[in-house]
Amino acid sequence: MENFDSFNIPQWLKDSLKNMGYTTPTPIQQQSIPAILEGKDVLGTAQTGTGKTGAFLIPLLSYLEANPSETGLILTPTRELAIQVNTVAMQMLKTNPKVRTALLIGGDPIAKQFFQLKQKPRLIIGTPGRINDHLSRASVNLSKTSFVVLDETDRMLDMGFGIQIDEIFKYVATKKQTLLFSATMPKEILKLVDNYLVAPLKISAGVVNTVAPKVSQKIIKTKEKYAEILKLLPELHGTTLIFVRTQRGADSLRGHLRQLEFKADAIHGGLGQGKRTSVLRNFRAKKFNILVATDVASRGLDIDHIENVINYDIPDNPEDYIHRIGRTARGDKEGASYSFVSPAEEVKWRAVQKFLDPEAFKKDNSNDDSRWKPNRNNNSNRNKFARNKPHGGKHEGDTWQNGKPKSWSPRENNFNRDDKHKDKPFGERNRSHQGEHKKPSRGNREQVARRDENMANGALDKIKNLFAMNKRKENKKD
Repeated sequence: MENFDSFNIPQWLKDSLKNMGYTTPTPIQQQSIPAILEGKDVLGTAQTGTGKTGAFLIPLLSYLEANPSETGLILTPTRELAIQVNTVAMQMLKTNPKVRTALLIGGDPIAKQFFQLKQKPRLIIGTPGRINDHLSRASVNLSKTSFVVLDETDRMLDMGFGIQIDEIFKYVATKKQTLLFSATMPKEILKLVDNYLVAPLKISAGVVNTVAPKVSQKIIKTKEKYAEILKLLPELHGTTLIFVRTQRGADSLRGHLRQLEFKADAIHGGLGQGKRTSVLRNFRAKKFNILVATDVASRGLDIDHIENVINYDIPDNPEDYIHRIGRTARGDKEGASYSFVSPAEEVKWRAVQKFLDPEAFKKDNSNDDSRWKPNRNNNSNRNKFARNKPHGGKHEGDTWQNGKPKSWSPRENNFNRDDKHKDKPFGERNRSHQGEHKKPSRGNREQVARRDENMANGALDKIKNLFAMNKRKENKKD
């Protein structure tokens, strides 16, 4: 399909799409819009930034036009994504002001939402928590809601919205059309499909669990992230989005960057909705070029001028890596991502690699037990001891073999005790000698006992000195 004129949608909607610059349907739109217009439930997956929002909004607005007494509901996991969807919907409805929308999200004044609901909106967009709040207040009526969209469903499940979604579905019409869209498709979603979708049509555009092909990825392994980012930022052009793990980390990094005269701001869940909206508005307007954010900005942030994404902290959930990287290279544009991996985050990074390409990860790591085996060709341990000891690191009584001590420590002794264990994994090698090291020697026990006694005597002496000092002070006062 070369353009949107081939779809069976109202003319006013076609005009709106042209005004918005929608010319050619994306793959996910080409596959899903005709099926949705036919009334089918759809399970859709696609890479982030490929037009999922338009894929469900276009047929949803067409449905509302054809069914004047019905209403629609769109559920999103975050406020930012709800605001983004509502913005696109309002742009599409510019040529049809009869259809009103209501944005129901946490952190927004509830009086404002009461006013929107009194206008009898036909499209409600919001987060599960706030919609449930309105249901408990009986301020919203979903009995005529026969078109439901779950957007970024994997994220809603990760955030624990499963129970709240169940509650919302108790209030919507029994006969309904349900769409489920997500950039990733974990196993938990399949359970959700069984509960809410009827004979869904499965649509997948592009490769799921992978980043957009126009995003260049660079991995930086470092122990000093702050030093690395100070070297990297001056080299980058355009706007940059930096992801950190915690709210405190976002505020801290923002503060340090500002002290160095970088134009930076931060956004996270700890900010009020007004502040979050203001920060995003200024970032869109390029009033500053560096935004430090938690994963609250990893979904629903559709800002086309973001050229760089930096993973200052590796995400706890591997799926969030895809959504973070998806904030750049939106549409047909190019972007770059940089991921800082500290030694403590190696496990998280391996989980990301496994998620992106399980087969390649399995192949690359099938015979790789280097994490557990010591490197016999590495002289770092020997050099480390040599720096701190005279005569090249020799100890009195050490047995030397092939130009090096046979053992540096009980742990190293297990490595080089004899050749019959050299091909065993580290864990097995330790188990083979565990009988010889069940108890410390008598000499070691006596040494530990003397050390504990000396520590106790030292503490007692400090207490005595403290009492004596206090007594002298009292005598002086007298």
